[in-house]
This record gives sequence, structure tokens and C-alpha cells, in this order.
Amino acid sequence: MDIKTASALRRLRLVSAPEAVSFLLLLVCSVLKRTTEFNAVPVMGAIHGILFVLYVLFWLDAWNRTKWSFGTAALYFVLSVLPTGGFFAERRLKREAEDGVIAARARAAKGEAVEA
Repeated sequence: MDIKTASALRRLRLVSAPEAVSFLLLLVCSVLKRTTEFNAVPVMGAIHGILFVLYVLFWLDAWNRTKWSFGTAALYFVLSVLPTGGFFAERRLKREAEDGVIAARARAAKGEAVEA
């Protein structure tokens, strides 16, 4: 895995958990708006909107760099629209990045062994 692909996965991973938290907080704010005088929906909606747009941009970049299948890319997108999906996406992305680094190191070690 090259550095740009690893960076794309890292960016997507780093925005997925905050996006999930903001979605859950937006849901809580929506309930509070209807049951109390507290209305934080405009602020929380803006925060969540920004994080969601970042997630989609980073998702597109990661899809382009990793050459995911349509099914894998769709899974990561669907996880972004589920209230707790971002947490699952973060874990899967972390595992995928670690596996990519391990594979790259193994290829590099194999290449060094062949040259020697």
C-alpha cells in the first residue's frame, strides 16, 4: 500500500467516528427539541452536515485510491448513513489499513530477499 492510499484510509477513518457521534447527538437534539424548550438542532445539524460532507469526500478519495469493489464502497457509504455505522466503518478501515501495511512490508522483505 502506498502512502497516498494509506493517507486516504486514515482520513476516512478519522472522520468516521466523529461523524457517527454527531449523528447520534443530532438525533438526541431532535428529540429534545420536540419534548423541551431546548433547540440545538440548527447548530448540531450544521456540525453533522460538515462532517458528513467530509466523510463523503474522503470516501470518494479512498474508493478511488484503493480500487474497492462497488460492494465494499457501497458498504462504507451505507455505514455513513446509519446512526452507529461510523463506528463500524472506523474499525474496518483500521483493520484494512493495518493489513495493507503488513502486505506492503512483506512484499518489500520478499524483494530484499530476492536481491540478496
